[in-house]
Amino acid sequence: MIGLRDDSDSAPAAPKPSHAPELAEKIFAETGWLQDRLKLEHRPEQEQMARTVAAAMAADETLLFEAGTGVGKSLAYLVPGIIHAMDQTRQLIVSTNTISLQEQIETQDLPLCRRLFQAAPPLAVYAGFKSAVLVGKSNYLCTTRLSHALADRASLFTDEEYTELQRIAAWAEVSETGLRHDLQPPPRAEVWETVSADSSSCSRKHCQGDRCFYQRARTRLRAAHVIIINHALLFALINAGGAKAQGATSTDARGVLFPDDFLVLDEAHTVPEVATNHFGLSLSSYGIERALKHLFNPRTKRGLFRKFGGSEAQQGVVDALDASRQFFDFLASRLLNERAVVRVREPDAAEPLLDGPLGSLHRILGKLGDKLEDGRERDELLEQKARIKSIQAGLTEWLTLGDKAQVYWVERSGRRQTIVTLRGAPIDVAPALRQHLFGCGVGITCTSATLAMGGAIEPFAARLGADDARSVIVKSPFNFERNMRVYVAADIPLPSPKDARLAIESLTDYIGFCTRRVRGGSLVLFTSYNDMRTVAAALEPVYQEEKRPFFMQGETLSRSELTRQMRTLGNAVVFGTDSFWTGVDVPGDALAQVIITRLPFDPPTHPITEARAEAIQDRGGNPFNELTLPDALIKFRQGVGRLIRTQSDRGLVTVLDARVLAKTYGRLFLECLPKRGFEQLTLANREQQFRPFA
Repeated sequence: MIGLRDDSDSAPAAPKPSHAPELAEKIFAETGWLQDRLKLEHRPEQEQMARTVAAAMAADETLLFEAGTGVGKSLAYLVPGIIHAMDQTRQLIVSTNTISLQEQIETQDLPLCRRLFQAAPPLAVYAGFKSAVLVGKSNYLCTTRLSHALADRASLFTDEEYTELQRIAAWAEVSETGLRHDLQPPPRAEVWETVSADSSSCSRKHCQGDRCFYQRARTRLRAAHVIIINHALLFALINAGGAKAQGATSTDARGVLFPDDFLVLDEAHTVPEVATNHFGLSLSSYGIERALKHLFNPRTKRGLFRKFGGSEAQQGVVDALDASRQFFDFLASRLLNERAVVRVREPDAAEPLLDGPLGSLHRILGKLGDKLEDGRERDELLEQKARIKSIQAGLTEWLTLGDKAQVYWVERSGRRQTIVTLRGAPIDVAPALRQHLFGCGVGITCTSATLAMGGAIEPFAARLGADDARSVIVKSPFNFERNMRVYVAADIPLPSPKDARLAIESLTDYIGFCTRRVRGGSLVLFTSYNDMRTVAAALEPVYQEEKRPFFMQGETLSRSELTRQMRTLGNAVVFGTDSFWTGVDVPGDALAQVIITRLPFDPPTHPITEARAEAIQDRGGNPFNELTLPDALIKFRQGVGRLIRTQSDRGLVTVLDARVLAKTYGRLFLECLPKRGFEQLTLANREQQFRPFA
């Protein structure tokens, strides 16, 4: 369950005039308050962005704004956004895709905004703005559920689980936030599930507002002028009902998450992908088993039905668990023997073995709930009833391929590849975004360093469902001609099954050559986990012998921790795949080189890509030109953008894919580079040609 407000929360009063446009002009102008009071350099690009954003916010319009690296876009939307929010008694929602940008906004940019407002007397009224970071309900401890869990020990927990519960209780006494990530080591999932705030029993009706961590967080949230969130949670909340589920009571009430809010989506180039994942279907064997064992675990003899259900209810869970295993085992053996991801094109890929057992559990939970008086325990049973119904409906949709606008598939995941997940996603996400985001009657600003394709934002706008939005592009103020050198390896074999072994050997040789000649850090970006592991196996011993720090994505450290290690060590070599192409921010010589091993084309065989290509083909379009190539160009720009993060940064971009030279589309990638011109490398000339900055 995801919840932010109770139905009793009232909609805001009519908005007052916004001073954001006139004040943005005075703040960001040359010799304006930002320069005069905080001694920050004037950036014409930042001034243009701030004034454009302020006007769009005041008019509640949609704006797509590409701002190159170094423009200072966070301040350009936060300053006018805070002014607009406080003037109109509305809430500014700022959504990002990465934790690092969230942390930057929270710990650096918002304090800078406060300093600005405090330093200029005409802005003093805004210095008291309040901010909050919104995380999912399941991340918070609910002290009410904790106390009931401790009391219900016999029904819910084994001795080992009860020991874990006591550890959580001891931590709760000293924790300031009650957030799961603050508890180390992390709590066991099955125990945390019984005490987290992700339940209807965690509400103002059942919890003490001054004691429950989540209720305290909600109080801060209601008072906040700026709310920071990530894209994944944003679209999960939108999918759960958005503003209408959070207190917008009238049919004409506007707002995306809260009544009359307005939004900035930073790192907006990732929005179509994130939204696609959340406007679809995802049911895993693991998740269904967890939901059933929350009712009753046959091994431990614990769960809700230990207290409420009796033998009939407990047997119903046993039957459902057996049916679930048979169902997912059948799908794994029939569809997932050879590939980890398989599209399902025809209905009835398996018998609906779970339908009967889930229907039975749904009826049992309803009867049990009806026997109880209105209160916490009844709410929990009815919540589980709704959860079982949701699983049943999802299974039916997947088996019948119920939504013609969606593509359906099944996939294996997990460390041992034993989790089977049923997936569905919209083939075209624009209609959902048009309805649930851009159609909410409030201002939406989308910004990123990479929105344009071939110099135009319109193709991205169409994919986003923001066809009528105003679009603006401002270039980076950085001197890329002076501070960036670009190399392209001309003699690496083109990707093909025939030359695969030779190509990977050549890649390994070039990566070893380039990384060992750069004194600072190197980020090596791959498009294939297999390629990354193969190259790592060959080069890691070399780095170890030279006492060079080496890290690879997917081992022990998270992306955030790997980024911190790069900053700290100063000369690390980091191998990364998909998520490392965007959001990594390591200034200075700690990241002196970005190596792009292959042009980042999405695999054409993934069900979503395949279905979208078919849709383009059906209307007479060209899937490569309209889908594959634009996606690759944006990702390529993001990868290159990891290098120069500050005015004084210098470094190399090395492309180890000769298709930029051999294919007609290659020039489009070269035109994406912020620097004009490049130098070709070959085995014969690279010793002389490859020149790192001193």
